[in-house]
Amino acid sequence: MRVYLDNAATTPLDAEVMKQMCAVMEATYGNPSSIHAHGREARTVIEKARKTIAGLLHTSPAEIFFTSSGTEADNTAIRGGIVDNNITHAISTRIEHHAVIHTLEAMEKAGIIKLSFVDVDTKGNIDHTHLEKLLQENARSFVSIMHANNEIGTLNDIERIGDICEQYNAIFHCDTVQTMGHYSHDLGKLKVHFLVGAAHKFHGPKGVGFLYVNHKIKIKPFIYGGAQERNMRGGTENLYGIVGLAKAMEIAYAEMDQHTQYIQGLKSYMMQQLVQYIPGVKFNGETGADKSLYTVLNVAFPDTDIADMLLFNLDIAGISASGGSACSSGTDIGSHVLTAIGASATRPSVRFSFSKYNTRDEIDYVVAKVREFFPN
Repeated sequence: MRVYLDNAATTPLDAEVMKQMCAVMEATYGNPSSIHAHGREARTVIEKARKTIAGLLHTSPAEIFFTSSGTEADNTAIRGGIVDNNITHAISTRIEHHAVIHTLEAMEKAGIIKLSFVDVDTKGNIDHTHLEKLLQENARSFVSIMHANNEIGTLNDIERIGDICEQYNAIFHCDTVQTMGHYSHDLGKLKVHFLVGAAHKFHGPKGVGFLYVNHKIKIKPFIYGGAQERNMRGGTENLYGIVGLAKAMEIAYAEMDQHTQYIQGLKSYMMQQLVQYIPGVKFNGETGADKSLYTVLNVAFPDTDIADMLLFNLDIAGISASGGSACSSGTDIGSHVLTAIGASATRPSVRFSFSKYNTRDEIDYVVAKVREFFPN
């Protein structure tokens, strides 16, 4: 049996998405920048996709820019938001995705900004009081805090963060790669300046994402060489990827309530089974349905002689997951997230992440295999 539980890394392509992409590949091959009929047809397809995404997010199509990935969108938001708005101080957390942390650290090293980190607790929750203190001390900061952590699943209250940022005239960038397509985002109400998505996280194609830029914020072009994306990102658009992105997002929103309930059920069931059969098992991050991303479960297994081989043994058993451990020394290359929340460096941790295609039988198989590694 083969079981795929690494959906936080990427998800299987939805058959309806593939069908839509293939139809466009066969019939719509013009360059969207060309003014002839073939080009206009391709341009119409792109703008229809942009309108679809904007409608789902309750914003204007003019605020949606297509990118190659969530990483590109994050980099663009951070660099453009800071440099083009003369920001000299940024605030983030030590558990952000590397697309955020590494970008901010590079800018600090270059002398562009001073970087501060908000405190987080052992579950990955941010200290809102500390965030407010940092903003009080540093007027007009750039704040980059994710919606849900990609490793441990802990959700942030981005409505509250947005309100705090507005109070102190801060620019708020939110990495929503893990929650886009899994939670509704109403940009008509949410006080955020930059927000990102990547199609392959919600059953769309790889190699395409988008960046939302609030009309109140101005940034310069992030790729020069053409007038694409309203003169902001040069280069012929990934037409088929954009179509797949919009279709995947459309499906995700239409089926969101149903899938949320189903996938949360799988996660809760796996937690119950692990607690029942693996003595001493623990979970990293928040696990409550209202505080945790329902697609992610980070399991801290008991210390064992096979800790370093756990993922390998799972792979041999046909189980795809990801994981790691906290760094035990300054030279270890471990999980920066688990290290930041003070997780045990001796416990092997595995991130199991679920999708609408997983089943209870698969969970039973995974738990049975894990029990072989941790006999009572």
